[in-house]
Amino acid sequence: MDLLTGTLVLRPYVFAFVALFLAAGCADLGWRRTLAFGATVSPLAWLAEFSSTRTGVPFGLYRYTGATRGQELYVADVPLMDSLSFTFLAYAAFCLARGALGPRRPSRAALALATGLLMMALDVVIDPLAVRGDRWFLGRVFFYPEGGVYFGVPLSNFAGWVVVGAAGVGLWLRGAGAGAGRRAWPGIALYYAVLAFNLAVTAWIGEWRLVGVGAALHAALALALGQVHFALRRSAGAPRTGEIGPV
Repeated sequence: MDLLTGTLVLRPYVFAFVALFLAAGCADLGWRRTLAFGATVSPLAWLAEFSSTRTGVPFGLYRYTGATRGQELYVADVPLMDSLSFTFLAYAAFCLARGALGPRRPSRAALALATGLLMMALDVVIDPLAVRGDRWFLGRVFFYPEGGVYFGVPLSNFAGWVVVGAAGVGLWLRGAGAGAGRRAWPGIALYYAVLAFNLAVTAWIGEWRLVGVGAALHAALALALGQVHFALRRSAGAPRTGEIGPV
């Protein structure tokens, strides 16, 4: 209980986003499917992190420092808050993918892949900020022994996010059934809230080049997604946005 309390006190922003995920998910998917979403994505993310710290697959080789042991919950050498974060990130990206592709009722495979790509787009800001955690309230939680070409992050990390995001949501979709989503917009708002939080902290520590790159990428991405959405809407008899089509 002390470690659980410590985790809540040390990572309140993570649990604030988890609470938003639960609220949005229950309104969108219903509470059973929302819990199933978390129960599918979070263990898969933990397994990917556990593997990466030993073999480098799928995120590239990195190490957790263990600096916060005794202050927050760990599962083996992985802080609980890391694998838990994947749950709300995956859900937010899933909703944005539905919002963009919904008019054509995309296949589950296409929706899962789009989710993985949109998760990776968030990580373009999140991971470079996280490796600078000693300059803000995250702390120096992990590091890449060999560094990386993108603000200290290896490109393999971004490929791993696509794979884990697509796999987690793809597995959940297999059991979710068609029409599992009712309203995507709260999850889309969550996506941009997470982005805004990370850009704000990046600006706070003075990493303006990363702020510029991240903001430009997501501005271009939002424009492209809007164009895709309206193009699909014009070319199809647009069923209700957020419905999930067949495999």
